Amino acid sequence: MAQSLDWKEKLKSRMAPDLAREIDIFETQIELRKQGKLDERVFAETRLRRGVYGQRYDNGQRHDGQKVQKLKLPSGGLTKGPETVWDAPGMLRIKIPFGGLNPEQMEALADLSEEYSDAISHVTTRQDIQYHFVHIDDTPTLMRRLAAVGITTREACGNVVRNVTACPLAGVCRDETFDVTPYAIACSNFLLGHPDTQDFGRKFKVAFSGCKQHPCGLTTMHDMGAIAKTAVVDGQERRGFEFYVGGGLGAVPYKAQLFESFLPEEELLPLAQAISRVFARLGEKRNRARARVKFLIANLGIEEFRRLVLEERAKLEPDPRWRDYLSTVRQYRETPLKPAASLNGGERPRGFDAWHATNVYRQRQPGYAVATVTLPLGDITAGQLRGLADIARRFVKDTIRTTVEQNIVLRWVSEADLPALYEALRQIGLGEANAGTIVDVTACPGTDTCKLGIASSRGLAKELRSRLSEKSFELDAAVKDLRIKVSGCFNSCGQHHIADIGFYGINRNINGYAVPHFQVMLGGKFNDNAGAYGLAIGAVPSKRIPEVVLRVTDRYIKERKKSESFQDFVGRIGKKETKAMLEDLTQVPAHAVDASFYRDWGDPREFTLTDMGVGECAGEVVSQAQFTLAASERELFEAQVYFDAGDLRKAVMTAYAAMVQAAQALVKTQLYDVSNDEAIVLTEFRKRFCDTELFYDKYAGGKFADYLFKAKETLQQQNGMKQDGALRLLQEAQLFIDAAHSCYNKLSALRVASPAGGQAANQGEG
Repeated sequence: MAQSLDWKEKLKSRMAPDLAREIDIFETQIELRKQGKLDERVFAETRLRRGVYGQRYDNGQRHDGQKVQKLKLPSGGLTKGPETVWDAPGMLRIKIPFGGLNPEQMEALADLSEEYSDAISHVTTRQDIQYHFVHIDDTPTLMRRLAAVGITTREACGNVVRNVTACPLAGVCRDETFDVTPYAIACSNFLLGHPDTQDFGRKFKVAFSGCKQHPCGLTTMHDMGAIAKTAVVDGQERRGFEFYVGGGLGAVPYKAQLFESFLPEEELLPLAQAISRVFARLGEKRNRARARVKFLIANLGIEEFRRLVLEERAKLEPDPRWRDYLSTVRQYRETPLKPAASLNGGERPRGFDAWHATNVYRQRQPGYAVATVTLPLGDITAGQLRGLADIARRFVKDTIRTTVEQNIVLRWVSEADLPALYEALRQIGLGEANAGTIVDVTACPGTDTCKLGIASSRGLAKELRSRLSEKSFELDAAVKDLRIKVSGCFNSCGQHHIADIGFYGINRNINGYAVPHFQVMLGGKFNDNAGAYGLAIGAVPSKRIPEVVLRVTDRYIKERKKSESFQDFVGRIGKKETKAMLEDLTQVPAHAVDASFYRDWGDPREFTLTDMGVGECAGEVVSQAQFTLAASERELFEAQVYFDAGDLRKAVMTAYAAMVQAAQALVKTQLYDVSNDEAIVLTEFRKRFCDTELFYDKYAGGKFADYLFKAKETLQQQNGMKQDGALRLLQEAQLFIDAAHSCYNKLSALRVASPAGGQAANQGEG
């Protein structure tokens, strides 16, 4: 035990105190859940907000010491009861704000993927890193070791603000207005854990872009998007943003709407806070399918939404964090490791020219380039990640970023070093070309690990990549820069809506058999910050999707007009003709004729949907009152630990704090913004729940409420707590918290019985 405490304390010295405390709390919550003392619904949202997902287990693995072994597991996994939750591996999502990494972090990620996962770090379409097949008991250790190198999993999932993304070329792009990196950092830090972002009905995504015409930020498909812009105000050039709200993909895609044509930089954070408050108060909480902010704006209209947000902004108490960072944004600079030098005409390694043509971007700073490291399917092994960290130290500084196309870029490479860089990448298996081309297929995890996956998006993407790579040298220039994106279901985690050629997994029943299909989407626009969404053409069996790609691209090459874009071509020939072009590919041969159609890519088994589960992306709608009640339970548990250790004073003080927290939970149902100040909580609790007798129990009357106020008096008067007295206070604290739960349940039942009352209560909690 002493050794365990030593390493924890050592890591804590390298972590922010509030983050260290949060991880300690989560570890306690895991223990409480094991003991059945924490409601599974509350725990599910709690772990999601710390990046811990359940995953599909039909091909699951678990970590056992240093050995990863195959294991058949129940499909319920983490979301099932305590009988299975502790034996099923899950997924851990790791937030990488704006995609920024350094070599030390890359080495830590490599080590942890090897020790606790399957030795793969997966780059997502939101610049995050994911580990799969992680046991929940290992997650606190993972979180501590990540935090020690400045990485968090906090709010990587759940109904909160997700990872804030930004253009990976920010600061070096030749066409940007200004570097959005410091603004993305400030926004991420400000919204992380902010009280006004904790009561959403669904997730909330934010993106920054340095220009309007390129796709790197994809701002128009986000709940909140900011595009760098300048304007002359009072004779001076000012920085600000073209500001959008209400975008999103999913089953029903919406393009973001313009909120403000020029939002001054000093209004970025307060407006984000005001939007959060309006979304928390008015956003849908019961119907999960319509709980994103895009639906709220659709219902209210952009003008009314803008009015409500500006009204909320006017009410906000000034926060120094709104402006503190602004004094340093213009000084934000990345520095190169080596002097600028042009690429000379010396000898170049075999394959270099093809790699240079697709994977190198010339920076606006003369003599420097950005090199893209292509990661097929977004996967990088532990050995490759360590090797890439070494390469980064050799050629650049802390100027590494993940991308929304599931690759990694090294910025500030001296152009003269590009041949040596390519050779170093090639030696660790990362020298593949074709980044950002039709070969570079994007895919979500699909049926490999996702509970909602219908068809194998990764299996299809791998097949397409293989076939297109074989003929990449002969690809027509017109199709080489097209994008293909694949999702395992309609939820668009693979961002199929914004691809030139997109696919999402569906199921069709043919003569009593389930057959994997993909819906074909054509004409999406990746450029112009996801400028247009594609249209569904029809469902095609999974095994014939490669033929779809070949047929569509061949026809585009043959029939396009001069300089006609793929989007314009699809629009010109029309949906009817496009559908007819693919009609024969929709046919499925009988099972006896060709059984391969009844199996998915990369899976020898016959296709079935029986191993699908309940998706966790949306999380559960858990009110702040419920979270606060759960926190009071956890704090009381800690009080009992102090009591067992003989620290009576700390035990009773912690137990009393748990009682105050439970009282605050109830007050939140009527006064959402109640202060954390103890005196205010007690005053409001007495006025709203004691004087009104809402807290009274039909058997105990007001006795349980009295325990709270008596505990306060005891702590004020005590000159040394005896063991019996401390034990009694802990027991009374448990009774008080139990009564608080009962009171909350009674209030919830009243809201359900009266829909109008429930709506009013939700608005009051917003």
